[in-house]
Amino acid sequence: MRRRPVLLLLGLLLAGPALAADRAPSGYRPLPGGRFASVVPADDKAAPAVLRPFRLRAEPVTNAEFLAFVRRHPEWRRDRAPSVFADARYLSQWAAPDRLGPTARPRQPVTQVSWFAAQAYCESEHARLPTWYEWEYAAAADGTRADARGDPAWRERVLSWYSRPSSDALPPVGGAPDVHGVRDLNGLVWEWVEDFNAMMTSADSREQDGADKLRFCGAGAITMEQKENYATLMRIAMLSSLKATDTTANLGFRCARPD
Repeated sequence: MRRRPVLLLLGLLLAGPALAADRAPSGYRPLPGGRFASVVPADDKAAPAVLRPFRLRAEPVTNAEFLAFVRRHPEWRRDRAPSVFADARYLSQWAAPDRLGPTARPRQPVTQVSWFAAQAYCESEHARLPTWYEWEYAAAADGTRADARGDPAWRERVLSWYSRPSSDALPPVGGAPDVHGVRDLNGLVWEWVEDFNAMMTSADSREQDGADKLRFCGAGAITMEQKENYATLMRIAMLSSLKATDTTANLGFRCARPD
């Protein structure tokens, strides 16, 4: 009978990363919102986006945090999630449906997650995925400026990430915070956004017949503002090519809340 408390303590220590994530999920940082010159104009011409104040998760969701979520919601295990919500690669880097293993370290951002799974996780934190405008607005910051996009050195740093081989192991989350206290928006993983499949679609229903071929994928950059921000345009093209069930080895997510 004396062994049971010792075994229980041992089990808690072994499960430490997931339990810690369950108790204390990453904090949310306030962003003030306002008018923002997006690379995707709000009126498909030149109008700025207008954002309400919101809160953004300080870091991408990690493997340990998503493991804790899967254990609380086993319907999102890779061996139970229906194929209509996630493709066959969903969480395939984990050693088992409920175990990370050597190729998925606890502090790495979780990847191989579908849009449906990411949205379900955010709902478990009483949140949602950020919209594209929210994500782009936050990602424009650096350590001292809310909008650093006019700085060629900033653009070069963001673009340099794309030269990193996709086969490299992902580093852990926890990069330097930007002026809002948010980390790792650039240079770690691609990230799902709530409206990923609507960014190349006109708000004008009269233009929904598919005639404007320049709205899609790489060609869409021709019609967009701020063509010098090539890295941002690449991200839009990539997101716009996805289906909600898709998963990739470099696609993760973070969550947002209204302020």
